[in-house]
Amino acid sequence: MTDILKINENIIPKFPKHVKFRFNKARKEWVILAPERLVKLDPIAVEILQLVDGEKTVKIIASELSKKFNAPEETILTDVKEMLQDLSDKGFIQENG
Repeated sequence: MTDILKINENIIPKFPKHVKFRFNKARKEWVILAPERLVKLDPIAVEILQLVDGEKTVKIIASELSKKFNAPEETILTDVKEMLQDLSDKGFIQENG
């Protein structure tokens, strides 16, 4: 049985091998591709996922977004953790390490 990943600010998120984060040129949109699944993403999710590289912690991702959008880091951190937790629960994000 697989343990449920609890996203916190120290987790280094990454995409599992079977999951691809790609730009769909035909539709001009970012998507997550997995076996027999396709997830369309809103612009906020795209901004977050573009920073998921298997090296940055959730805290660093939130910090970079906070600077980019001139928004409170704690608010961004809460939103990032929530979105990544949702994707993790569905098998689209895992911990690097």
